Parts: sequence; C-alpha cells; structure tokens
Amino acid sequence: MQTNYVKWQEKIREQINSQREAATQLLQAWVRDASVQGSEQSIQEAIAKQLADMGLDVDMWVMDGEEMQKHPYFVSPRTTFETSPNVVGVWKGQGGGRSLILNGHVDVVPEGDRKQWDADPFSGEIIDGKLYGRGATDMKGGNLTSLVAIQTLQALGLRLKGDVIYQSVVEEESGGAGTLSTILRGYKADAALVPEPTNLKIFPKQQGSMWFRLWVKGKSAHGGTRYEGISAIEKSMTVIKAVARLEQERNDRITDPLYAKLPIPIPINIGSIEGGKWPSSVADLVKLEGRMGVAPGEEMEEAKQEMADALARLAEEDPWFAEHPVELEWYGARWVPGAVEEDHPLMGILQETFQRVTGEQPVIEASPWGTDGGLLTKLADTPAIVIGPGVTAVAHYPNEYIVLDDIFRCAEIFALTMIEWCGLADE
Repeated sequence: MQTNYVKWQEKIREQINSQREAATQLLQAWVRDASVQGSEQSIQEAIAKQLADMGLDVDMWVMDGEEMQKHPYFVSPRTTFETSPNVVGVWKGQGGGRSLILNGHVDVVPEGDRKQWDADPFSGEIIDGKLYGRGATDMKGGNLTSLVAIQTLQALGLRLKGDVIYQSVVEEESGGAGTLSTILRGYKADAALVPEPTNLKIFPKQQGSMWFRLWVKGKSAHGGTRYEGISAIEKSMTVIKAVARLEQERNDRITDPLYAKLPIPIPINIGSIEGGKWPSSVADLVKLEGRMGVAPGEEMEEAKQEMADALARLAEEDPWFAEHPVELEWYGARWVPGAVEEDHPLMGILQETFQRVTGEQPVIEASPWGTDGGLLTKLADTPAIVIGPGVTAVAHYPNEYIVLDDIFRCAEIFALTMIEWCGLADE
C-alpha cells in the first residue's frame, strides 16, 4: 500500500478537487430527477450515457417481471418494469487483478408531506456545503462517489488489472429486485462496495429484514353487551407482548461487538394496526403489520420459524389462541442479511485507505438496516462491504441532505482502494 499511496494519493486528491464543481452539478441534476419507483427511466438513461462517454461497456435492460417472479428471492410490489431499467457499466481491466462491483440504487422513497420541507424536495439546493433533496443521502451521493472514483483514475491515465463494475439499479427500496436481476444476468466480482449512507463508517455486516402481517381473531358482539364477545383488539395486545418477548430473546443472543452501540441490534417493529368496524361493536378481527430484523449469518427461514413458534406458544397462556390461532403472513419487502469477515483482505485495504485519507481510524460497526449488499454476498458469492457518504439520520426524512465534502473524501478512499484491490496495470 505504501508505494501506491506515496505515488498516487496527492494526484488523486488534486484531480478530485479539480472536478468537484462538475461533479456537484451532476449530483444536482440527479437529485432534481424525481426517480421514485416507476420513474427511473430518465435518470438511468442519463447515467448510461455518462458511463458510455467514460468508455465503459454499458448494459441497460428492463427486468422481465414474469421471469423474476420465479426466483425465491424476488420481492416487489409490481411485476412490470418498463419505466425502470437497470444500468451496468464495466470498466474493463487489463487482466490478472481482482474485480470490484460498485453497487448503488437510483430509486428513492416518495417525498412525503411537502409542507415539512423547507424547500422543494427535489431542489438540489446547496446551503453551507450541504446539498438538499430527496435521494441526496439515500443514495445518489454515494453513487456519485463511485463515479468520481472511476473518473479520477481515468483522468490520471491509470488502468487497473481487474474489472470495475458500476451498477446503477432500481427497486432497492422495495427489496432488491434490481440487484437480483444483475446477479441473474451474470454480474459477479471478487468483492463489492455499496456506498449507502453510513456517515463513512465501515459496515462489514448488515442485518436483513422482512415484512410480516398478523391476523388476530375475536368474536363480534354488541358494544352494550361486550362481555358476550371476544375483543380482537384486546387479544392483539397479548400478541404484541409475545412479539416483544421474541424480540428480547433474539437480541439477547447477539454478542457480536459490532452491534455493541445498537440498543436493539435486530428489532421487530409493529408499524401498523387496523381493526374493528364500528364503535358499538366488539372487534372481531385485527391486522398487525411489521418488520422483523434478521441477524447476519442467520437464515431467513430460521427467523420465520421463530416467529411462528412464538405465536404458537400463545395457546399455552390463553386458550382462545388454541382454537383461534394467529394467522402469520410474510409479504412485501425483504432484505437479505450479509456478513463479511473482519479479516477479509478488502477490509484491511479499506481501513488503510480510510486512515490515509482522513488521518483517523475508521469506525467499524454492523448496519442497523439492510442493503443490496446482502444479495451480492449470499447469491453472487461477492463479499459486499457497506461504506458511503451521507447522513443516516436524514434518509427518508424531510429536508434530506448530504455533506458534499464527505462525497469527495469517500471518492478518494474508493479510488485508492480500487488501485490496491484491482491492481495497477503497469505494475
């Protein structure tokens, strides 16, 4: 590392600074393109052209929803993707080096209530070194990091031995169908970097998650004689307590020090409750919907079984549930957990380049949320590490922003990491 660092870091930093204004303007254009689910076509076409202009081999395609539905890891609220193409650009290496995927998504969550925003949610406005707008942090700023890292090495006339595969995918916010499609299309590598917003922390491990729906049954009766009925609302309180116990049991098993700073490493969240039809009637049905965290290294089917077993045990404390068991349904979004060993070679390189660029030791933790990195690690045999610019606390929030300095600091880390991981062609 020392030789390459001495030779290239200052030149890389100078080059990044020289293209900073143009890169910032590009990010503004990306943020102003409101690429919510189903509206990613224009930004993907722009990115495809950008990659082609850089000399990368560009592949843009629309996922076959009918074919994708056959895969056990496919999740999406839709099955047609005509206005949501995937884009991959390959910067071919000379050969003999390790390959690297740079994976990022362009789909953004809706802006929500515009009254809670100080400016237009897709303004791209810059104030005090922060660029504002939906998707700035999650995760167009991270995508720019990857692009700038490639542009910088190209501008310096450097060529790598290994391939660098830039992936601009859709559907991450719904569970990763875009990245799944890249895997099925044959894109794999020796490792991957996913520049989701980590505040420049390094996440070698990330929890997965999946959505569930519970149906709690009761017995209807007139509100004036409610004692003749069985309230599904009251029974749902018992169910919620059982879910809370399960959460406690699962988290008591987590001893990984990377989770030490998280009060609940793998939460189970009840996010929606709906029940009853009439104020003067005893509710006979309640629907609970939530999200269950899945630990790195844990199989999702194992987690599902633990939930089913916890609900089955309700019959032991309340005979009602023996005759009217809670119905459990898994639906909607799902993110696969992933884990890369801390002694993985890419981890060592990342820590070294981080220290060289920032002068500080990196913070290494486990991710409290899922990314497409889990799919890459598990299905593509491509160990994925999550590190990127962006303020985690404002992702999906009003007034989302990203600190521009962090983007270019991360781009410098990525450029040096690419040199070390992929190898320089002239060495």
